[in-house]
Amino acid sequence: MIYTYLPASPCRLLCGVWLLVTGCGVGEMDRFDRSVEQDLIMEIMANQEAAWNAGDLEGFMEAYWKSDSLLFVGSRGPTRGWSSTLENYRKGYPDKTAMGKLSFGVESLEFPAPDVALMLGSWKLEERGGLEALSGWFSLVWQHRNGTWVIVRDHSS
Repeated sequence: MIYTYLPASPCRLLCGVWLLVTGCGVGEMDRFDRSVEQDLIMEIMANQEAAWNAGDLEGFMEAYWKSDSLLFVGSRGPTRGWSSTLENYRKGYPDKTAMGKLSFGVESLEFPAPDVALMLGSWKLEERGGLEALSGWFSLVWQHRNGTWVIVRDHSS
């Protein structure tokens, strides 16, 4: 069998160039820009701090995946689900005074895939109305879901 090379027709060539230039058919995360995605995640972290410091646990939880598959691992072991995680926060921090002032320190933020981010950082709770300041570390797995970044796994100690 003999194969011969046939050049692309001008129409096919123009369509290919048009698709390349316009990005048609390219998914949202296919145009991944690490610095933009990093800024979006850091903005979500800043919103979490602000919500916590305002005594708004539901606002703080907006960063988490609203799913029964959310996994939070803390000093008491694993908790599954958004609602269960919120309930644990309510038990541990019953009022704004107990919540104190939260601050995060992000040590690293990596993107092993365009829709997955891994974060390592520290947290600190101060000004707790005479209660002892608390601090620790966290590792978060973020996923880009439905047009936004959400925490799907949180291991905090």
